[in-house]
Amino acid sequence: MSDTIRNFSIIAHIDHGKSTLADRMLELTGTIPPRHMQEQVLDRMELERERGITIKMQPVRMHWRHSTRRTEYIINLIDTPGHVDFSYEVSRALTAVEGVVLLVDATQGVEAQTLSVLAVAKSLGLVIVPVVSKIDAPNARVGDITSELALLLGCPESDVLPASGKTGEGVGAVLDAIVERIPPPKETDERVQALVFDFGYSDHRGVIIYARIFGGRVKKGDSLRLCAADADFIALEVGWLMPQESPCDVLSDGEIGYIVTGIKKPGIASVGDTVVSLRNPAPALPGFFKPTPVVWASVYPESQDDLVLLRQSLERLRLSDSSLSYEEESSGIMGKGFRCGFLGMLHLEIIIERLRREFTLNLVVTMPTTVYEVTHMNGVREEVYSPARFPDDGTAKRVRELWAKIFVIAPPAVLGGVAQLLYEHEATVGETETLPDGKMKLTADMPLRELMRGFFDKLKSISSGFASLSYELIGFRDADVVRLDVLVAEEPVPAFARIVSRRRVQHEAEAMVEKLEKLLPRQLFVLKIQAKSMGRIIAARRVSALRKDVTGYLYGGDITRKMKLLEKQKRGKKKMLARGKVDIPHEVFIKVIRES
Repeated sequence: MSDTIRNFSIIAHIDHGKSTLADRMLELTGTIPPRHMQEQVLDRMELERERGITIKMQPVRMHWRHSTRRTEYIINLIDTPGHVDFSYEVSRALTAVEGVVLLVDATQGVEAQTLSVLAVAKSLGLVIVPVVSKIDAPNARVGDITSELALLLGCPESDVLPASGKTGEGVGAVLDAIVERIPPPKETDERVQALVFDFGYSDHRGVIIYARIFGGRVKKGDSLRLCAADADFIALEVGWLMPQESPCDVLSDGEIGYIVTGIKKPGIASVGDTVVSLRNPAPALPGFFKPTPVVWASVYPESQDDLVLLRQSLERLRLSDSSLSYEEESSGIMGKGFRCGFLGMLHLEIIIERLRREFTLNLVVTMPTTVYEVTHMNGVREEVYSPARFPDDGTAKRVRELWAKIFVIAPPAVLGGVAQLLYEHEATVGETETLPDGKMKLTADMPLRELMRGFFDKLKSISSGFASLSYELIGFRDADVVRLDVLVAEEPVPAFARIVSRRRVQHEAEAMVEKLEKLLPRQLFVLKIQAKSMGRIIAARRVSALRKDVTGYLYGGDITRKMKLLEKQKRGKKKMLARGKVDIPHEVFIKVIRES
């Protein structure tokens, strides 16, 4: 049975055609009938379709008859996310397969994320099937990219397959190559040993584990255990994903499928955990760790009446995304909310958008920040996730922050702009390497704080979309940062507070007050917007008051009547300026975060 099984993943940079190639494979193998076919069929979430990216990996089982061998094979595909935020999920998915299809866009060439995922695949000893995609594009450079891939992998150019996910050209040859080049699963221990590479959640059936069976057989009714979570459960159902759930009698060694656990408690299932038999447990598979959040933001409901709904919504999301972490917190101005940890800026945007769409919540989200290690004057060390808890300037003995090693691949023509951008974001440039296709690969160290400050979007903009980026965390280093507070109508707004580099604090303050001057609605009194840091106001703007014509109904008569009314209005405005409160629309918070 296992001799006819092939397990593989497709790895590529964002927008290199993974989902489209998967669509054609499903069509060609007859896994999905033509009447049910749609674009990005493995991308189930509305957000995935809108953005054209894969957020949740999706496994699927296909049957393929080889063109010359005439034998039918079972091909299990795990479609993986391409964004760097989800690199841990990708690494666990690659552990569950024997080979990968390395997909490179014929119009773009090899990019940074491709190289980083390829390095993981090579370290795991996976067989690599190189494919050049989008060969039907008018500006495709098939010959050049084929040579580049062959040089990169050290293989003959004949091993590189051309294909088009759009027209279906060459997809059959890719499926044949998967069967020929990728080995079948190896025979292993007879005891149950299954790697969890993803999971979902059902209201009625609880957590549904997606697993690769590395040993033994899993049947409905088996008593099983999740090793890392130390949680026991009974398999309520087992089956294959085609891509819809299709129940079967048993999941055997080498197969990929799903196990319904019945667990309805958040945080139990996690990617990388091992499922073993409760009666005769095998050792856990190596390499598991809990993904660590790198970006933090506070999320508050617009109305405190929605606090319970927000808590329930976060619990629901965590059932299908164990990398999301949160804890309750309260603010004197914002009320009660939750401090949430995310894997990156894309992860943050996705979670906030899902909270809005799926649970119809109106939210106020604070400025995202990274973690800081603060040593106070008394020697006590504390990890600070919130700008509101960051000490005032000069009151901390030492502050350290996370740094990242970044890899940028860009054409030589835009190298000057990229170098300037790296300088602006406090990066220390290291090695520069010329790739086979003439592109340059830059390595640099950068504070994670600066990487999250819109660096990726600016890089795309300055290179007209031709530069690509990947990164890895490299630990803590000393930081020279201060807290920047924003006051609206002389009231501090914690959601706008941020931690910034001392050298950029003036620039950041000016940019923030200028942005708020444009975004905040006018009031019936003069609105003061101020930025405060290092114990003083360093930038300020005023939004003029709305003018109400209190004398419009008067006609003729003595002018003193008008003067009295205008004087009364003036006193009222002065009183409002002293006591007035400003309700900031939640759209303003979102625009400030997105444009920062």
